Amino acid sequence: MQKDLFKKSTQKKNTTYSAKDITVLEGLEPVRKRPGMYIGGVDQNGLHHLASEVIDNAMDEVIEGSASILEVHLCKNNVLKIRDNGRGIPTDNHPKFKNKSALEVILTTLHSGGKFEGKIYETSGGLHGVGISVVNALSDNFKVEVARDGFIFSQSYERGRPKTKLIKKPKKNKRGTYIEFHPDEKIFGKENLFSPERLYSLCKSKAYLQKKVEIRWQCDLVSNYSKVPEKDTLRFPGGILEALKIELGNTQLVTDNFFTGSSELTESERVEWSVTWGLDYKKFTSSYCNTIPTPLGGTHESALKNALIRSIKLYAKFSKYKKTNLITTEDINNSMSFILSIFIKNPQFQGQTKEKLVSADSNRMLEATLKDHFDHWLTGNTKSANELIDFFIRNAEERIREKNEKNISRKDLQRKLRLPGKLADCSSSITKNTELFLVEGDSAGGSAKQARDRINQAVLPLKGKILNIATAGLSKSYENQEVLNILQALGCGVKEKYNEEKLRYEKIIIMTDADVDGDHISALLMTYFYTLMPKLIENNHLFIACPPLYRIVMGDKIFYAMDENQKNKIINNFKSNRKYEISRFKGLGEMMPKQLKETTMDPLTRKLKKIVIPSQSFAKTGNFVEQIMGKKPEKRLEFIQKNSENINTINL
Repeated sequence: MQKDLFKKSTQKKNTTYSAKDITVLEGLEPVRKRPGMYIGGVDQNGLHHLASEVIDNAMDEVIEGSASILEVHLCKNNVLKIRDNGRGIPTDNHPKFKNKSALEVILTTLHSGGKFEGKIYETSGGLHGVGISVVNALSDNFKVEVARDGFIFSQSYERGRPKTKLIKKPKKNKRGTYIEFHPDEKIFGKENLFSPERLYSLCKSKAYLQKKVEIRWQCDLVSNYSKVPEKDTLRFPGGILEALKIELGNTQLVTDNFFTGSSELTESERVEWSVTWGLDYKKFTSSYCNTIPTPLGGTHESALKNALIRSIKLYAKFSKYKKTNLITTEDINNSMSFILSIFIKNPQFQGQTKEKLVSADSNRMLEATLKDHFDHWLTGNTKSANELIDFFIRNAEERIREKNEKNISRKDLQRKLRLPGKLADCSSSITKNTELFLVEGDSAGGSAKQARDRINQAVLPLKGKILNIATAGLSKSYENQEVLNILQALGCGVKEKYNEEKLRYEKIIIMTDADVDGDHISALLMTYFYTLMPKLIENNHLFIACPPLYRIVMGDKIFYAMDENQKNKIINNFKSNRKYEISRFKGLGEMMPKQLKETTMDPLTRKLKKIVIPSQSFAKTGNFVEQIMGKKPEKRLEFIQKNSENINTINL
């Protein structure tokens, strides 16, 4: 039987396999054939990787000490222009390619560059020799100008192939490299465009990693709603410490001073760091190797975290602190913000996109250096050190308490139920009077967890904007982690399988920022419940919290206002000559736990809006949801055009 099957299969295949079937891709053809191998994909990440490669090359000139100014210009037609005042790419003929300039070799040959031997660039980001040539290969229009040796050398390329010869013109007192390119729409598509926000953020991070560099930003795509400026000069003389303070803004910190500094690892390798801990769960973490962002972390982040926990344990032991054995890395990392920047020779990254550092050679030296400096910082700042130890012990006790609360049986309701990891559950064993707050973001979630009544109030932070159930469909919805988290927390099932008796909370309260984004998230969540659990709304379980927008202080009295009109009424109730202070909350994460509790979460002082579906207009409600949240944008446009003037008085 097996022999017969084998004969049949071999009889079907009459093709041959010989040397002529072997395809050899020359020059930059492999890049265009398989771009994902070189830039990780042809999505937004891949597109912006092109920009990173060119900017990283310019920054290598800064690191080496040859450049001090970068110009980055994003044009309307998705063209990116980058200029530096470095030494300029060499243009003389290459020894191995006597009919080609070194410039053309670099732009058209994989694994070519000046960073392999470590003679010209001791610590650089681009070590694979594929960066700029890949950008050239994946651009339908690429132009380069090099100013050096009293001349300007220019050349144009199309999809990795030279369009012109190298043109040489006299130009004194100028040096540097200028690159202008347009990503190939055949590779990336017409709709895949550079993001001003993403590029501006990248330039900003490069500027604070190098104190002496000045990055001149220009963007032709700035809209009225964008936070990105049309023009800006990015320079941070204070380095990463200044940058971390800017990123954290008004975040309340555990200590007044930062753990910050720099140290030489070897003659040509060094590390810079700035670390602090926040009270309100707002975090900012960022790491770099040779100015290359490493969003997935790696060995340098591990070295920092290991150094901190070892140093804390040692200090606490000699200071004879009790309960320090409870402290884990999690208790230290949860509220830690840091910027870590290292400059090392021959860094090893995970993949060509360089999102994670995997260099192990310098890891032990880096950890020892950071621990030594943190030991000195703790012993030299005893007040801050004691505040940190107390804070970490409280974190540990809170972690253990929450773990124990989750292990408490909620009788039949919780039995065999798998709860989402971010859920801070309440300890009540019955459903009556329990509340689940669905909170926008981890920062607001942290404040809500501190403000809640642990007995009957639970908090589930949501990451970003939840999926639009009306357009995604059920199959895709069940693949979304935020959708699953809510389903697991409620435990009542969906659609026809909805079971009121298994609902784990009496009230589900949507709590978002008092702004447009917050309203959008509320709309998405209402759509979620209407689509998957309409019975939950019909049975009066769904509410929206009403956080204040303003805080008004008059002497020893404090007032909160939900909107501009209420703020003005409060002010007008007092004499005009009376002094007062007004602060505007940008979001829930900026409110202190005590403020959040008394204004938004305490049943005695808060205000809730109940979400209802009038029984007479259930069908109309369905049509309304489909119109404004469904798959057809033309219906939304029609609705906006008809109702823009009386949007607050619409009747379903």
